[in-house]
Parts: sequence; C-alpha cells; structure tokens
Amino acid sequence: MAKMEDVENGVREVRESLIKQELSCCKETSTNESESICMVLLCTAVAVCGSFEFGTCVGYSAPTQSEIMKDIGLSISEYSVFGSILTIGAMIGAVTSGYIADFLGRKGAMRISAIICSIGWLSIYFAKGPYFLYFGRLSSGCGIGVLSYVNISHYHLSARLRSDDELPMTGFLPCLLLLLGLVFIPESPRWLAKMGNQKEFTVALQKLHGKNADITREASEIQECIEIQESLPKAGIKDLFQRRYIRSVIVGVGLMVFQQIGGINGIGFYASEIFVSAGFSSGKLGTILMATIQVPITIVGAILMDRSGRIPLLMVSASGTLIGTFITGVSFFLKEQGMYTEWVPMLVLCGILVYLGAFSIGMGAVPWVIMSEIFPLNMKGIGGSLVTLVNWFGSWAVSYAFNFLMNWSAPGKASKLQ
Repeated sequence: MAKMEDVENGVREVRESLIKQELSCCKETSTNESESICMVLLCTAVAVCGSFEFGTCVGYSAPTQSEIMKDIGLSISEYSVFGSILTIGAMIGAVTSGYIADFLGRKGAMRISAIICSIGWLSIYFAKGPYFLYFGRLSSGCGIGVLSYVNISHYHLSARLRSDDELPMTGFLPCLLLLLGLVFIPESPRWLAKMGNQKEFTVALQKLHGKNADITREASEIQECIEIQESLPKAGIKDLFQRRYIRSVIVGVGLMVFQQIGGINGIGFYASEIFVSAGFSSGKLGTILMATIQVPITIVGAILMDRSGRIPLLMVSASGTLIGTFITGVSFFLKEQGMYTEWVPMLVLCGILVYLGAFSIGMGAVPWVIMSEIFPLNMKGIGGSLVTLVNWFGSWAVSYAFNFLMNWSAPGKASKLQ
C-alpha cells in the first residue's frame, strides 16, 4: 500500500509539473504574441504617418487655391507652377530614394523625408511671396519622393480643413510624429542583413516577434533571400531596352502614362476650384465626398483584383473614368451654352465622383501591381525607378497644364492666364 501511495504521489507530482510547464509555455507564447502585435501596430502607425504626410503634401493645393491666389496675389500660371512643382521635387526624391535607403537604412530614409517635408511646410507657412511657396512645395515634393516608392496614400485627406493657414501646420504635425515614432521602432531586418550587421539584424527581428520567439527559420529565409539577390547580375538602364525586357518596359511605362493623362492629378490638385467653377459656393462638399468614397472603393478593388484579374479590372476602371469625364465635360459645355444651368453643379459632382470611384477601383493601384510582377527580380529596381519617374513626369505635365485648360474659353481662345 505504501508503495502504491508513493507511486500515485509521484505521478501526481509529475502531472502537476507538466501542467505548470505547459501553463508557463502558454503564458510565454501569449506574452510574445502580445509584444509582437504591439510592435507591429506601432510600426504600422509610424508608416501611416508617412502616408498621411504624403497625402497632405499632394492634396494641399486643392482646398487652398482661391485663398492663396487672393492673399499672395498669384496668377493662374504662378499657381500652376506652385501646384505642379511638387512633382518635380518628387522626381528628384524618387531618383535619390534608393541610394538614401541603402546608405542610411529605411528608418534613415524616412527621417530624411520627414525633415525635408518639415522644411517645406515651414517655408509655405511663412511665405509672403511666390518664391518661398515654390521652395516649400519643391521641398515637400523631394520629401514625399523618398517615400513614394513604398507608400500609398490618398491625397484628399486635407479636404476637411478650412484655410491655407491651418493646412501647413496640419502637414507639419505628421512629420513630427514620424520623427518621434522612428525612435521606438527597429530598423528593417532585411536592410541590416544586407549590410552584414548580424547582431543588429537578430535584435531587430527578435523585437518584431517578441523576446522569447523562435526566429531561426525566418532569419535563415531572409539570409537566403539576400544571398540570392546578391548573386544576381547587376542591371543598368541600358539593360531595360534589351529585347527580352522591352515588352515589360512598354507595358509598365504605358500603364503609367495612361494612368496620368486621364487627369487624376489635375482633379486631385485642384478639386476645390473645379467645384467652384461648376457653380458651388465652395469646394468643401465635393472634396469631402471624394475623400469619403475613395478608401472603401479602393478596398473593393483590392478584393476584386485577384478574383477578376488585372486586365478585366483595368478595362472596367478605364470605362468608368471615361464615363465620369464625359459627364463632367458635358456639364461644363451646358454651362457655357447657358442650358440646364441649375443641373450643372450636381452633374459635375456626379461626374467627378464616378471618375474617382472608377479610378480607385483599378487604374489607381493595378498599374503598380502589374509593374511589380512583370519585371524579373534583378530588373525590379531599375525598372521600378524608370516607371516611377515616368509616373511623376506625367503627374507634372497634367498638374501644370490643368489650370490653363480649365480657363480655356468656349470659342477656343485663352482667357487671362498671365
């Protein structure tokens, strides 16, 4: 009996020990998951600050056109320079972004971007003439150009704000939040691995997954991926025009050209003035509605992209933008002819919303997705740079010419554009 009791007690002790170990393991796993989720959320919040900054920079010219032109005395051509010079800066930033990110790391590139954007916003805020405005806008463009290759944003984020005095400070705020947030998040593990900083690489990866998480498998996968990339032949701009790559270049560049000549940045940069020209007392209602529909429709487009395919979604999107621009064009024609003038504002609003909704569901994101898929691994960097430059150049052409085209008279003669 005594032996049986000893055996039972021993079994009980072993069972209790195993249960305690299992509970401890579960607790550690839960703690790791909690730490990992918190760090991922923090990294996401910092990245969102970058996207918000991108949106405020691009969207600043839309709700402020009439007030800036009145306060500083800008002509239409001067304001067109102010609106479009952002894209020149973005081209400069996009060209240098790869070198900055490789030399300073991803966090370093984001810091540089935030500092340059901050300088731009302060220049705009204290501007008393066109040249400080140009410098501020150009600086903001350089800042967002560094982010443009990795960030997607919505440039109607500034639609709800009221004046050109508030908006620069609203754009300055996410720069400060971005600089502050970068202090608390780790550097990109892939960049650290690429630079050979093994200790920092392990620490950063561990910080992202939790201090007790097993990162061995992911670390080896990252190292293997880096080794494969390093073993590939280095590509130059001339290599893009080889026969085996030229079709990819034509497709990528062509998609970006058609994306931009559809006029999306003309509408995005000067939306408020379009609605005022249509007969609204202000552009607030229209820009708020534009901001409201863009995000949910973009989400729908992301869901449909894999289900319906890239090409069908592009065709539907292009057809929708055609319908939207046709409605808008007919509306302004009716206004010039003095026909159904009471319907013109609502028709313009409907046309712009149809256009933006159709663009957001396909033409906005699909060209970038296709671009990332059609170039081989060793050509992605140089191919992506070329396509991004074409995109920004198209954006400049549209944003600079848009105000002139909007002020072209019905008989075909230019209004006062000086």
